[in-house]
Amino acid sequence: MTQRDATIVLDIGKTNVKLTLLSTAGATLAEQRMPNAIRHDGPYPHHDTERIWEWMLATLRAFAQLARVGAIVPVTHGATAALVDDDGLVLPVLDYESGLPEQIATLYAGDRPPFAETYSPALPAGLNLGRQLVWLANVFPAEFARARHILLYPQYWAWRLSGVAASEATSLGCHTDLWAPVTQQYSSLVARMGWRGKFPVLQPAWAALGPLRPALIERTGLPADCKIVCGIHDSNASLLRYLGDGAGTVLSSGTWLIAASFGTPLAGLDEQSDMLANTNALGQPVACMRFMGGREFALLAGAAPSACTAADIDMVMAQETFALPCFAESGGPFSGRTGSIVGPAPQTDQQRYALATLYCVLMTDYCLEALAASGPLMIEGSFTGNPHFAALLAALRPQQPVTVSDDASGTTCGGWLLHHWAARATVVPAVQDRPDTTRCTPDTALLAYRARWRSLLT
Repeated sequence: MTQRDATIVLDIGKTNVKLTLLSTAGATLAEQRMPNAIRHDGPYPHHDTERIWEWMLATLRAFAQLARVGAIVPVTHGATAALVDDDGLVLPVLDYESGLPEQIATLYAGDRPPFAETYSPALPAGLNLGRQLVWLANVFPAEFARARHILLYPQYWAWRLSGVAASEATSLGCHTDLWAPVTQQYSSLVARMGWRGKFPVLQPAWAALGPLRPALIERTGLPADCKIVCGIHDSNASLLRYLGDGAGTVLSSGTWLIAASFGTPLAGLDEQSDMLANTNALGQPVACMRFMGGREFALLAGAAPSACTAADIDMVMAQETFALPCFAESGGPFSGRTGSIVGPAPQTDQQRYALATLYCVLMTDYCLEALAASGPLMIEGSFTGNPHFAALLAALRPQQPVTVSDDASGTTCGGWLLHHWAARATVVPAVQDRPDTTRCTPDTALLAYRARWRSLLT
C-alpha cells in the first residue's frame, strides 16, 4: 500500500460528529469533531444534515493537505434513514428520539412483523425505523411517494459523496423491523407496505460505490480517484476486528452501550428486555442487549464531570448510594421506569462520577448476565477512557477475561478496516488491546453493593 491509501472515516454518533484521517497503518493523523445538533424547526425534530455537510466539506479540504486520501468511509448511528429523489432530501431526516403521535402506535401495531421474524423489539419513539417510515408515509404521502430511494444513514452520506445509491445489511438489521436476520432478507413489513422498490441494491459494507462526485473534487481538494465506501452501522464497525473468532462478547460503548454476544442463541432473546439480533458485516445475526449508557452516565455525572478515585467509589458503596434505572427515555431493559437515587446524595463531582460509573457497570453486568454472555469480553469505545469501568466489570465477572482497546472509538478502527477489507488477513490496525488486571478479584463490598442494587430493582 502507498500513502494514497490514507483513509477518512466519517463517524456520526448520536452525540458527536467526527472526521478522522488515518494513515496506511491505521494511525490517527488528524481528527476534528463537532456536536450533532437536532433542529426543531420544520415539520418535526430532525438532523441538521446541511450543517454536517458544510462542516464535513471544509474539514475534508483541510485533511486533503495532510495526505493523499484513498477512501472515505461513513459510519453512523442506527434507526435513521433519508428519503431522497435525484436532487436530494424530500423530507428532513427524522430524529429517532422524536416522540411520534400516539395514534401511530395503534396503526403500526398491525403492520410490524413478529419478534421471531425480525428480532427487533418494540421500542419507544422512532427507534424502530419501520415505525418512522410508516408515520412519514401516512403524514406526508406526496413527499414519500416522490422519494426514489430510502437510504439508511451511512449510505445517505455515501450517496451524497459518490452519487451511487446502495443498501447495506448492518443498518437494515439494527432493530428496524425491516430485516429478517436469520434469512437475511427484507421483512414482511417491506412487502406489505410496497417499499421494496425504494431500497437500492444491497451492497457489502466494504464495497467501493464509486469515486467522489466530480463537483466535490474542487471543493475538497481530494484526488479524483478517492473511493467512497458503502459504510456501516457504528456498533457493527466495533465488531469488525473480532469477526471470525466465533466466541466471546464485544461491548461497544458510546451514547449507547451495546453488548454483542457471539455465543448466545437467538431463541434466548427476550423482546421485553430490549434484547435483539443485530446483523454483522458478514450478514450473520448477533445476539445483543443494550442501554443508553453514555447518555445516562452524562446525566448522572453532571455538567462538570471529574474523574474519581477508587476511594470515591468505595465511599459511594459504603454509604449505600444507588442509582436506579433509568435516566434516559430511549430503550434498555428498564425502559419506562423513572430513574432515581436511593441513599445519601453524592456531594462532589468526584462522587457523582463514581455513582455514574457504578451504575453503568451494574447495568452492563445485568445485560451480560441476561445474555448469558461467555468467553473473552472486549471493551471498545468511549468507556475505555473511564479509569474504573473495566476493572469493576472484571471484578464482577471473573469468568470473562476483560480486554480493553486503547482506541477510544472502535467505530473509527472499524471504518479503517472497511477500506482495507480485502487485505484484512495481512493488515493490522494500529490499535492495541490490553488485559485489565487492576481489580480482577471480586471483593465483598462490590458483590454486596450489586446484590443490594438488584434487590432495589424489584
